[in-house]
Amino acid sequence: MSRPGQMTRELAESVAIQALSFIAAEPRRLDVFLSLTGLTPESLRAAANEPNFLLGVLDHVAGDETLLRALAEEIGREPEVIPAARDFLAGAPPATG
Repeated sequence: MSRPGQMTRELAESVAIQALSFIAAEPRRLDVFLSLTGLTPESLRAAANEPNFLLGVLDHVAGDETLLRALAEEIGREPEVIPAARDFLAGAPPATG
């Protein structure tokens, strides 16, 4: 299992894609995501091609502790990996320690 300090672009993007799949798999989670982002089911595919879309997905998940922990459990990663992936995609320096 990767630690947050070992973040790579590939891992960060993989976590974000897993987060999007996790959100989309449950209608209630998807409805909340769409409502908060202003997207529609029809515009979601086009938005996914935008450069910061994956960052936005992780931002959404990282902002909700319950969602973050559920995603971490679902994908078999420590919860700290999700905000670390978000920070990596945002260009923040990796956490040390």
